[in-house]
This record gives sequence, C-alpha cells and structure tokens, in this order.
Amino acid sequence: MRLRFILGDQLNATHPWFDQVEEDVLYVLMEVRQETDYAPHHIQKVVAFFAAMRAFAAARAAEGHRVHYLQLDDPDNRQTLAGNLSALIDAYQATHFAYQLPDEYRLDQELKAFAASCGLPWEAVDTHHFLTRREELAELFVGKKTYLMERFYRHMRQQHGIMVDAAGQPITGQWNYDADNRKRYDGKVPVPEPISFGQDVTEIVRMIRSAGVYTIGEIDSERFIWPVTRQESLAALDFFVEKCLPWFGHYQDALSAEHWSLFHARISFPLNAKILHPREVVDRAIAAWEGSAGTIDIAQIEGFVRQIIGWREYMRGVYWAQMPGYATQNYFGHERPLPEWFWTGDTRMNCLRHAIRDSLDRGYAHHIQRLMVTGNFALLAGINPDEVDQWYLGIYLDAIEWVEITNTRGMSQFADGGIVGTKPYVSTANYLDKMSDYCGGCSYDKKRRHGAGACPFNSLYWHFYERHRDKLDKNPRIGYAYRTLDRMKPDEKAQTLAQAETYLADLNTL
Repeated sequence: MRLRFILGDQLNATHPWFDQVEEDVLYVLMEVRQETDYAPHHIQKVVAFFAAMRAFAAARAAEGHRVHYLQLDDPDNRQTLAGNLSALIDAYQATHFAYQLPDEYRLDQELKAFAASCGLPWEAVDTHHFLTRREELAELFVGKKTYLMERFYRHMRQQHGIMVDAAGQPITGQWNYDADNRKRYDGKVPVPEPISFGQDVTEIVRMIRSAGVYTIGEIDSERFIWPVTRQESLAALDFFVEKCLPWFGHYQDALSAEHWSLFHARISFPLNAKILHPREVVDRAIAAWEGSAGTIDIAQIEGFVRQIIGWREYMRGVYWAQMPGYATQNYFGHERPLPEWFWTGDTRMNCLRHAIRDSLDRGYAHHIQRLMVTGNFALLAGINPDEVDQWYLGIYLDAIEWVEITNTRGMSQFADGGIVGTKPYVSTANYLDKMSDYCGGCSYDKKRRHGAGACPFNSLYWHFYERHRDKLDKNPRIGYAYRTLDRMKPDEKAQTLAQAETYLADLNTL
C-alpha cells in the first residue's frame, strides 16, 4: 500500500495523482487540532476548509480512489499530522509515503522531517497549481535587494503568452492600467447581489464547538455563503465574469459602506485551496473580455489578470525567497499591541468599524480594506507586526501564510524594509474620503489634524513620518511628505504631533 497525504489547501482534482485509479494507493486527508489551534481562526475559515476537504474526499472516493478521511472528532485522531500519519502507515502496512509540497514553510519543514524519519521510501511532488516554481522569482531577481512586481508581472505575461503579441509585447501597447483602477464608487452602476451558496454546515460547526476549538467571528451555519466544492467554485467564477468583470477594474480600489463585495470575484478561497487553477481563472476572464464586443474594456481585464498571475504568484515567490527570516522582519521596531477593538469592531472610526465588522461577519474584506484601512491604521499606530500577522492570518477565509505574511508584513506594514513595496502604504483621511463613503457618517472630522474630534489618521500620519524620518526621508517616493511636514507652521506641527501622542497613549478608546 502506497500512502499519499493531501493537505487541506491541496484540493486539486486535476492533479496527476488522480489520472487513474490505483488499487494500491491510499489517499489521506485529516482535520487536526494542530491546524485549528496555531492561530485564532475565524469560524468560517475553519468551516470552509473542513467542508471543502470533505467534499474533495467524497468526490475522489466516488471516482473509485481509496480515501481515508479523519474528522476532527474521530476517536482515532491523534490531532497532529505526524501522529496520524505514523498510525496510518502502521495500520495499512504502507510500503511507500508521498506528499505534495506544502505552501507553508512550517509544514514544508515538518513533512520533510517526517518523511525522512518514517522508515519508508518517500517522495514529495509538486501541487501542479502555480504557474511558477518556488525559486523562480528569486532567480529572476538574483543579486537584487528589492523585487519589482511590475517586472515580474511582465515576465509572467511573456512567459505564459497572456495578452501579448508574437513579439511578447502587450497587445494594446500598454502593460498596466493601474491608473484606471482607482475610481470611487458613486452608485451609478448597479452592484449585483453577491452569489451565495447557502450550504447547511450546522454539523461541522457543532463538531468544532463541541471539540472546544477557539474561533473568532460569526457564522450562519444554515446558509454558508462561500464556495467549497469544484462546482460551486466554477459557478462563483462564472458569476464574476458575467456580472462583475465589466466594472471590476474601475472600482477594484473603491470602498463602500453599503456594498461589502462591490465587483470583486470572491474566489480567493477556492484559488488558495487549489479548487480552482489560476490559469483556468485567467483564461475564463480573457475569453469573456474577447467575446464582450467592447462591454468589457482593457482596464477591467488587465486589472484582474494582474492580480491573479502577477500579484498572487509574486507574493508566493517572495515568500519562498525570504523565509524563514521574513517572519521576524520588523523594520520600524514597532511594538504596540493590537487595539482590543480589532476583535470586535467597536471603534468610533467609521472606516475601521466597517472593515473589521465585515471581516468578523464574513471572514472577508477586499484588498483595499485590508491595505488602506486596517493595515494603514496598524502601521501608523506602530502595531507589532507579529500581532498584525496573527490577526490577518486568523480572520480571513483565504489566509494561508504564503500569501498572508508577504501582504501583511511586506506590503501593508513595510516591516521588510522595502523588499515588496517601494514605500510605506499610509495615508491621511483624505485618501479614505476620496475612495469611500465612510467619512460622511464618522464621529471624527476628516479635515481636522488636532483638537476635539480630529480624525486619528491625520495626526498619526504625520507622527509616523516624523518618528521614522531617519529611515524614510531619503526615499525618493515620499519626499513630498517631508516637504509638507517641514513647511507646517511650528505651532500647527506641534499640535498635530501632540494629538497623535494622545491617541497613541490609549488606542483602545478610539
């Protein structure tokens, strides 16, 4: 008997392992406390993975494959990967062990060590999901201190023949339409009602809670909205392409209190669990664009393609180029604890209240909510990036370390000192007001830097630049910030910085 182990984010039904049914092969999947307990996960995240794993296992069994699936409450469950694998190797008298290469460093190390010590011939195979090898980005930027995403993105387009001509140049003459992807949503284009799958996951929720697994967030267990099967994931992709793609690019950075999903695809979970393949996602969207007779313009499709084959693959490349040291990066030396209201949403800052409560309600927020609302505040407030990492890793349905930590510690918190981003992504209330409708209903005044009701983003922004002048004032992309700060009247500057100090002294009351 050859035992093949599959992790919960390796649900690729098109993997070569499943090309034919082999009687002497046993596939193993497991729900374990080791994975539910290493971070405080959102209840919907745990449910999504368990539901998706069960559906995947059932589908493979229906095809004739031999599958051993361990539920969390199985009396034989040792609750660790190594414990269960050892027991199953003995129980089935396995003669060979194989696994797919994990996308998290900790699991990569654990499974490599287990395989070396299990006493059997073993092999680790590719997941056949990503368009790049682990080492590809590092090879592309060998000798470089920073990794320019735009160069990587063009490399991907050319290497895979995506929206390029025979000479490898963009078919429209322009690579990137990011400047057209920054429109505020004004309500003139109707937002489609988000697709929902309404699964009853009551039994899974009951099992998780009966086992005493600590979780955060809320769930409607009778109407679980997220796609967890291959069929549902394809339906979610179709819905995006047909209903949202015509407007996605223009409004992908917009923030709306009324519309939590706007025109976003909401397929990051099935992508990161490998239920969907990035190439099939891109090909489906491009086919819709090509057949749209102009109803989908280039700014919409390019913005989407950039996220899938550019940003997503780029972040994975950075992860494998920089781990394990990346997880300890803290360029600014930030040490403040995360405010308590990050776990409740109980803050008077309207933008943060919406972003956090959306996250707690659905295990989801789109990329600008994550980067320019919660992440922006955490960076300005000097929150310890370890705590920021744990929050993002736990609260979002799609958060797996390879994609979470590079976005959080790198892009959002600039804790890597500029490996991912060329500047810190911070702003005053002006950006939030420009891109959202949050500021109009806020307890704080978006125009005030100091005094009663002054928006915390305004004073914290200038305080951040002042306290980190030694690290940032030579950065050519942010010289304007220091020029503006230095032109402030002395009294205005002093009051602004003093206001920030007041807020920083008690973040929990904001």
